[in-house]
Amino acid sequence: MNIPTSTPNVPSGAAGAARFVAAQTLLTLDSRHPFISKMLIDAQDMHRTVMSGFLGWLDDGSPDPRAQMGVLSTWTVDLRQARLNLVVQSSLPADWSSIPRTALAEKPEPLTVDRTFRVGDQVAFRTVINPVRSIPAPPGSSPKARGTRVPHTHPEHVKNWFASRLQALGEPAVAPNGVTRIGAETDTDRIAVRMLPTVSSPAPHKGLRINRAEIKGTLTVTDPRTFVTALTQGIGHARAYSCGLILVR
Repeated sequence: MNIPTSTPNVPSGAAGAARFVAAQTLLTLDSRHPFISKMLIDAQDMHRTVMSGFLGWLDDGSPDPRAQMGVLSTWTVDLRQARLNLVVQSSLPADWSSIPRTALAEKPEPLTVDRTFRVGDQVAFRTVINPVRSIPAPPGSSPKARGTRVPHTHPEHVKNWFASRLQALGEPAVAPNGVTRIGAETDTDRIAVRMLPTVSSPAPHKGLRINRAEIKGTLTVTDPRTFVTALTQGIGHARAYSCGLILVR
């Protein structure tokens, strides 16, 4: 089954507007259950559990199934209540029957999001990102050599990372340096940045380490189509590991 990557739906005649449609599920899980505690220890296990909700939609071996199905996720842990709150977004409905019933603290809460955004709309947002910068390969390296991704570990650097993706009214969706913007702007002095614990994976994924930061604030939509693309596709790297999803209300 070949499912194209979803694209924003801009109604004809609706200049300055774009429609965002997605399926979201809130999963409230018992963090003391062995199935769930493994997810918190192993980022690859968290990824597998998220993707388990979409088995059968694509042929085995299909390239980049997460992107094809628009799957993004984010999670928080309530240590006092021993709850893992996992939000999964997708372009297709999910089936969470593979999660043990005893691991569910509450019944999954599915939601269909269908919202039209216009220039000037203001939304509260929260996102967890993987803030990194790329260092080019040393001079004399092979033309195919990749640069090195170095994580930002200071809140001010994370704020600058996010600011480079903001888009003032009338600016193009891609910045001169090639960074994809998000179709919205904000006063960066009024956003909250919190560094989060690094997540990793043991063998056979020992090299997997995902640095994370949470950003909260208010956005003003400047380019609805680009904004809907950011909501649909996420931002930054490590989107397979619960980074990049922008939640708005």
